[in-house]
Amino acid sequence: MSTEQEKTFVNFFKPNQRLIHKICKIYTNNAEDHEDLFQEITIQLWKSFPGFKGDSKFSTWMYRVALNTAITLFRNPRRKMMQEAEVDMSSLSIEYEAYEDDEHKLKKMYQAIYELSDIEKALIMMYLEDKPYREIGEILGITEGNARVKMNRAKNNLKGKISTK
Repeated sequence: MSTEQEKTFVNFFKPNQRLIHKICKIYTNNAEDHEDLFQEITIQLWKSFPGFKGDSKFSTWMYRVALNTAITLFRNPRRKMMQEAEVDMSSLSIEYEAYEDDEHKLKKMYQAIYELSDIEKALIMMYLEDKPYREIGEILGITEGNARVKMNRAKNNLKGKISTK
């Protein structure tokens, strides 16, 4: 990759790296795994960057690469402990107005998110980021209508998990 491409990558990457940290927080349960996943996502973004054509926003493309990397690693048998471990979800920094003043409800919500399927986690995370369904569909490689249907199912599943806690 040329020096100019490196600069372009860094200029795109830096202002968007917060979203990678959010993905890492949802798919990992400790600082070491978070760091490993962040590094792996960054490597995959770097390797894939020459193929980024600008057909979508950089953040949309970045979400797609980051989620695919996280889900792939999450399913890796060596990483199974990430899925099965008990997690303290209070460290998540995604703000959600309805739970701002109630730490117990917030912790309960994030624990429920952690129990969702890989795709449902991604959907809920993007919902909390106020991503439009069109962009969610682009990121996940599905239609806008399919994104709406999957989101409704994910929200209902999340509500069910929260109500049983």
